[in-house]
Amino acid sequence: MSQQSQAGTPHRKFGFDNEERASRSGLYAAGRSENISGSSKGDLWSPHGLCTSPPSRGRTAPIYSSAAKDRFLPMRAPLDSMLSNYLLEAPADEQDFESTPSKQDYMNTLKESMLHLQGNEGMVLPLRSPSVKKSGAVFGSDYSLQGARGASSQGTNKRRRTTRFIPKSPDKILDAPDLVDDYYLNLLDWSKSNILAVALRQCVFLWNASTGATQKLLETSGAGNIVTSLAWGDDPTCNTLAVGTHDSQVQLWDVGSCKQIGEMSGHRSRVSSLSWNGQLVSSGSRDSAIHHYDVRAPQKQVAELHGHSQEVCGLKWSPQGTQLASGGNDNILNIWEARQNRARQTIERHTAAVKALAWCPFSHNILASGGGTADRKICLWNTSNGTCLNEVDTKSQVCAIEWSVHDKEFVSSHGFTHNQLILWRYYGAGRVQKVTELTGHQARVLHMAKSPDGTTVVSAAADETLRFWRIFGSPTRSAAKLKDEQACRSLLGVNCIR
Repeated sequence: MSQQSQAGTPHRKFGFDNEERASRSGLYAAGRSENISGSSKGDLWSPHGLCTSPPSRGRTAPIYSSAAKDRFLPMRAPLDSMLSNYLLEAPADEQDFESTPSKQDYMNTLKESMLHLQGNEGMVLPLRSPSVKKSGAVFGSDYSLQGARGASSQGTNKRRRTTRFIPKSPDKILDAPDLVDDYYLNLLDWSKSNILAVALRQCVFLWNASTGATQKLLETSGAGNIVTSLAWGDDPTCNTLAVGTHDSQVQLWDVGSCKQIGEMSGHRSRVSSLSWNGQLVSSGSRDSAIHHYDVRAPQKQVAELHGHSQEVCGLKWSPQGTQLASGGNDNILNIWEARQNRARQTIERHTAAVKALAWCPFSHNILASGGGTADRKICLWNTSNGTCLNEVDTKSQVCAIEWSVHDKEFVSSHGFTHNQLILWRYYGAGRVQKVTELTGHQARVLHMAKSPDGTTVVSAAADETLRFWRIFGSPTRSAAKLKDEQACRSLLGVNCIR
């Protein structure tokens, strides 16, 4: 018996060790009982411990606890292999060890706009379940670096983002002698019928952008009675041009017949800003007042607004015609409701004259404003509640702002001290990023106007030149074609507008 005990001891020892190891690996059910104190005559030893019968050759499914999830196996469907490979092999010096909340917000915005990724997308191992389409195929929900995306069974085509060529030199340069160097005037406008109007001291000249023809529209009478502002009617078929003069008059001209069809008075000083809203033309003057004129009424003046203490140098109706923004030399920005004679909002954030005003074409209540030399800032406003969404220091006097209608971008023109144009990318909620700077003018860029197709901006500077910049993209031309066109006409020469 002692020999049998001694002989059985190794079996019991091995059986106990293997059973303990098996129970730890989950191969035995919790309720199974084994005789580990001794062995009977028919017991057989196996790597799984003592058993009374040979183990079955059939595979037994392992028993897992529903709460035990100690490993994560990434799904291949939502995995972006190229992006993951880059994140794994990126050198250490490319990492940002000085990350701040503002930098992180910027990187998230850049990732969303360039890679179409949001939240935790773009990780090496995406911790999420794949989305199952109706067709039964499994696709990821994020874009790869090539811009490809899993398509549904219906084959929906997503718009692909393409690289846009931005010329750094102007398409055309026109000489504009006697252009008055005065920050508070507005001497340039481009009609929806593709005719550019520019005021040169006491004359107004028209340049047809379709044919290249130039004609003189008018010349004011009286010594020193220069043209101080002009604005085209906003009706696409309208050939009416409003002209403000130094002797406080607002003239209406029919460009088709080259005849004056009306004149409005009421201001006590020069008319430095004009803006149309349908059949209503509004004028801002050095006398600090804003007048509304209905061109159809016998008594054309229908309202007079008072909200500034100095010259009203900026005036712009919103595209919907429901709000009017006015900026003055008193550093005040006012927001007016249509048919109201009192400013709904009076903003005093700028520290210099507010001349540059532009309404966002794709967001009704977004307004961009720019301040003069002592301010140098562009502010983006939500005019529904008067909130400043963002403020950008441009380091230069802000003279004019124009929004793009093709992309979420706008361009600003500047005076002292850099005399440049800056193209900005707008990401929403007030977030902007500088895209590029355009140089070439030798003096401050006082005025800007946008072509009717929305692709070209013309700038007028105190160096007495007009420069045409095709920077807002083209709905019909590709980047390669634009680059070829730019190379072909890189030297157009300088033409005189008169």
